[in-house]
Amino acid sequence: MSCTIIPAIDLLGGRCVRLHQGDYDAATSYRDDPAAVAAEFASSGATRLHVVDLDAARGTAGNRDSITAIRRAFPGLLEVGGGIRSLDDVDDLLARGADRLVVGTVLARDPYLVGRMIARAGARIVAGVDARDGIVQVSGWLEHDGLSDEAAARRASDLGCISIIYTNIRRDGTGTGPDLSRCVTVAAWSGLPVIASGGVGTAQHIDYACQRYEDGIVGVIAGKALYDGAIELGSLFRSHPPAAVSGMHW
Repeated sequence: MSCTIIPAIDLLGGRCVRLHQGDYDAATSYRDDPAAVAAEFASSGATRLHVVDLDAARGTAGNRDSITAIRRAFPGLLEVGGGIRSLDDVDDLLARGADRLVVGTVLARDPYLVGRMIARAGARIVAGVDARDGIVQVSGWLEHDGLSDEAAARRASDLGCISIIYTNIRRDGTGTGPDLSRCVTVAAWSGLPVIASGGVGTAQHIDYACQRYEDGIVGVIAGKALYDGAIELGSLFRSHPPAAVSGMHW
């Protein structure tokens, strides 16, 4: 079995964008119809989709209507992150059809609330551990409280999160490849399956990630390389068949 390739949609002002190392001022806008992008990913064979509400992540008005439209267009497993900081957020996104909710800021700042979210949502909460030089960044990667990625990974496991999405922020948007070594270490620290994120630039990067399945890397998120045409999703799925939704317990 190999890891699952997960295309990404980052939402900013209702459009599909990509950032460079989390810099909102360095956003590249690609498409103005996120639902159409989601449908294209589905037609290419994607069974899981990663959506981040960048506006909500930094505490401004979010893109919940766009998420609803994406849900209607994408029949597979939908994971949503960005600005999920209350039980009301959990209830609203589940009502809109999200299958997984990714929490990062509250994991770092209010672990008790994460426990309540898990009690409310069940086995649907994924930990988002986004780190720069080993220190977790929160609030849209604009702030940090000094929490290490190791402490965050162990906390995610202790609280009952079902998996971790790990991003080395210095790799994000660079096309230099995800930090697979750190992802494997995070998997060992936590005992949880890890999804690698940030830096995918070539099909070879996907191959390398999928070779680490036995080390705990169950998925890899691709964004900018898909939009720029550096990699083609359909051909990737021919070499790495996507996992069935029914088998994704992470």
